[in-house]
Amino acid sequence: SGASSVAFGGATDRTDRPTTTTGAMAAKVTSSVSRGVVARGGRDAPGSSAAARASRPSRPLRRTGSYAAISNASSVKAWPRASTAAREQQRRALAACQAAKNGAGKSNYDYDVCIIGCGVGGHGAALHAVQQGLKTCIIEGHDIGGTCVNRGCVPSKALLAASGRIREMQNEMHLKAMGIQVGSVSFDRQGVADHANQLASNIQGNLKNSLVALGVDIHTGMGKFVDNHTIEYGLPGRVDVGGSLTARDIIIATGSVPFVPPGIKIDGKTVFTSDHALKLEWIPDWVAIIGSGYIGLEFSDVYTALGSEVTFIEAVDKIMPGFDNEIARLAQRTLITPRNIDFRTGVLATSVKAGVPGVKPVEIELTDFKTKEKVDVMEVDACLVATGRVPFTQGLGLDRIGAETDRRGFVPVSDKMEVLGKNGKPVPNVYCIGDANGKYMLAHAASAQGISAIENIVGRSHVLNHLSVPAACFTHPEVAFVGLTEEQARERAEEEKFEIG
Repeated sequence: SGASSVAFGGATDRTDRPTTTTGAMAAKVTSSVSRGVVARGGRDAPGSSAAARASRPSRPLRRTGSYAAISNASSVKAWPRASTAAREQQRRALAACQAAKNGAGKSNYDYDVCIIGCGVGGHGAALHAVQQGLKTCIIEGHDIGGTCVNRGCVPSKALLAASGRIREMQNEMHLKAMGIQVGSVSFDRQGVADHANQLASNIQGNLKNSLVALGVDIHTGMGKFVDNHTIEYGLPGRVDVGGSLTARDIIIATGSVPFVPPGIKIDGKTVFTSDHALKLEWIPDWVAIIGSGYIGLEFSDVYTALGSEVTFIEAVDKIMPGFDNEIARLAQRTLITPRNIDFRTGVLATSVKAGVPGVKPVEIELTDFKTKEKVDVMEVDACLVATGRVPFTQGLGLDRIGAETDRRGFVPVSDKMEVLGKNGKPVPNVYCIGDANGKYMLAHAASAQGISAIENIVGRSHVLNHLSVPAACFTHPEVAFVGLTEEQARERAEEEKFEIG
């Protein structure tokens, strides 16, 4: 469709395949691309005679997810393939250059780089910083891995994988056509939930171990600026945790939290966000989902596979408003119409009153988006609030470095991820990546931004091309796209006076 690339995938299970690629892995792929390594050996590659091509095995370069995001983003310089000793020499050489750049042999700071927050973005930045020979630390007040690993990408994909298997086995007609006979299909709700929780726990542990093994110091607490080289950190009510440290450069990577509109009270049982839904504590017969973006669509896939009916409540006059129009129409025919899903568009959920599971329904007051008049009251078993996310940037003490968030809470940044001060100019030595800056709220985009920030820190000017970062909705079948939607492309064409073929 137009300028946006789209793909509907098969009902593949991604449980054993993390959906984001961080730091070193992404850098390796970029390195291969920048050196001209191509799938199956390009005809123009060095030594690509017919005899040479015949003598070497076929090795396709596979780029998916954030591999593609990083490799297409730009030419980030990563270490070439070399021996361990050679790479160590390179790191030491770069570290020596950085020390010389800062004055004389020894740094005046505790660390070269301090990263506030350790989600996928912070983790990716830390790995790339270590690769560049920078002494690095992380300040994390919650769980290593952030939203993606603990309350987002990883557990949601585990639920989607399990529920997708159930949906596939329940399709008796399709299986019979392939000669497969199945009996009654059942599932253990708690077992499915435990599977998602265990996967998240394993990946969280792996991320932490990878940082420790590389010599990254992890400090527990919530970070707050003293100045643009000094951070205080601690936890409320804890006197045994906290302190202060200094760093030449500081990266904000504090992520985001679910947005809950006014008039909606979350009880975590019958009215909940994606954070609660991932625990799968019960399966309601009828679920209203407020919002039909990535989060709402993926949970509709899970709930309908497990036997629930779903009703989408969408403020604008069409379902899936953030998608390319043609993609949205195809997704509606495939993911919504054939299933126990209906939707109400052009209405706001102005009031949501919690219920009691199996006893009292949830009451949702619907108001016309345009006239603001009350039009209906729905009674459902549960309500998932999937109205997007807002940056987690409160309490950073940005005023102490001459900066502030915008009206939505995002930290303004330049194309090089530098935090912009109140005067619109970059604050020296302070960067912001991921959901906190609002440029592109996807986990692999945060990782790419982290790598970009480190590249700029070590003096290699770098600007990430966000139009090359893909997005995906892991429903069954999956939806994926990259670049401008057709509508966005036409708007840009009109503004910039060019034609779309």
